[in-house]
Amino acid sequence: MKDMGAEQQYIDLFEQCAQLIDSGSAPSLNAPRRRAMQAFAAQGFPTLRQEEARYTDVPALFAPDYGLNLRRTLVPTSAAEVFQCEVPNMSTQLYLVVNDIFHSASPAAAQQLPDGVLAGSLKDMALSHPALVEKYYGRLADPGSDALTALNTAYCQDGFFIYVPRGVRVPRVQQLVNLNHAGADLMSHRRLLIILEDGAGLSLLSCDHSLDEHQFLTTQICEIYVGRGASFDLYELEETHHLTRRCSNVYLRQQADSRVLLDSLTLHNGISRNRVHATLEGPGADLALMGMAISDKQQHVDNLTFIDHRAPRCSSRELYKYVLEGEATGAFAGKILVRPGAQQTDAQQTNKNLCMTRTARMYSQPQLEIYADDVKCSHGSSTGRLDENALFYMQTRGIAPQEARLLLMSAFVADVIGQVRIPALADRLRHLVELRFRGEMEKCRGCKMCK
Repeated sequence: MKDMGAEQQYIDLFEQCAQLIDSGSAPSLNAPRRRAMQAFAAQGFPTLRQEEARYTDVPALFAPDYGLNLRRTLVPTSAAEVFQCEVPNMSTQLYLVVNDIFHSASPAAAQQLPDGVLAGSLKDMALSHPALVEKYYGRLADPGSDALTALNTAYCQDGFFIYVPRGVRVPRVQQLVNLNHAGADLMSHRRLLIILEDGAGLSLLSCDHSLDEHQFLTTQICEIYVGRGASFDLYELEETHHLTRRCSNVYLRQQADSRVLLDSLTLHNGISRNRVHATLEGPGADLALMGMAISDKQQHVDNLTFIDHRAPRCSSRELYKYVLEGEATGAFAGKILVRPGAQQTDAQQTNKNLCMTRTARMYSQPQLEIYADDVKCSHGSSTGRLDENALFYMQTRGIAPQEARLLLMSAFVADVIGQVRIPALADRLRHLVELRFRGEMEKCRGCKMCK
């Protein structure tokens, strides 16, 4: 066991409060806790000297003494206000998680779900459908492989769960609002478990907001199972504030002929560290992995991706773009692994970045590791500033310098937004991106969260 620094407070707290943590959750979630804490104590937080954490000081994020709501006290929240935060014309079914407790669903959500679809509190589903949750929970997110996964598994008591049975297509977009809301600095550990059986279909929009001007630190572990011939779209939209710290790990497993889109969009944040571990297990699986970050001031966005091609005839397309101003920092480390036997793999990885100021910093590390000979794989990265010739040309046509900059920056990220398969959401994102580039964020009508 390594020497403990920031880790010790979490080890001690767990030893003191293990029974309290168990009492606020369900047996299926309690079962792996102690093994997870042992794994966390053995590993410790990753440090800047380790490859997977060289761009984000993880121990520094967890060093402060945050509060933890282990007694599951529900913070008063007006669900009616939150449920007005729908994207115009998208008509989503809404669910609310406050910190790391499932709060409620919009009144019509349960009635409008197709037969057999389950959606709601992970804790409640683990109590009412224990065999289903136990079959999937913690199977992809191995605590022994990652310290943050281990910490989350040890402390997580609730989260969001959705299950779509074989052959069922959910017609309406499901929207999950994750709200940081407290009267003091707070740490929360939430979990998402998403299961699509063979031939199922689902689109999910997950939005992060911070309601109060306190320091929030959130760990989120998302496990996604996509069956044969199923299709799944996940859009993650972060609109928090400069005091919010977020560490998110997404674990994805795809079976044959499945189609998945993962789109991570950071419009406003403090420090974000996002990891994606995707496994293409069945022949013909297709993955589109997209990301966009717009950062300024001292904001920091770190994306780490790993795509594991294990079967033949699979394809993956990866595109991440950053626009950095002020003293913002961005990092992208992406690896594609093509295993022996994964013939006819088609994998593309691209990272492009704009540093709008001399003090902005971008770190990029694309990687390919190939053990098959009949493949089509490529990767590339570029970082620079706006094209001065294009700016000059636009100004000669009567476009003001600031508007010319805005048009070029919007065009730069347009292909990421263009991958969004929900037209109303794509239109809303274009509007939010324009506001972001203008230095303002408009509040959604009737909603106090988007700052």
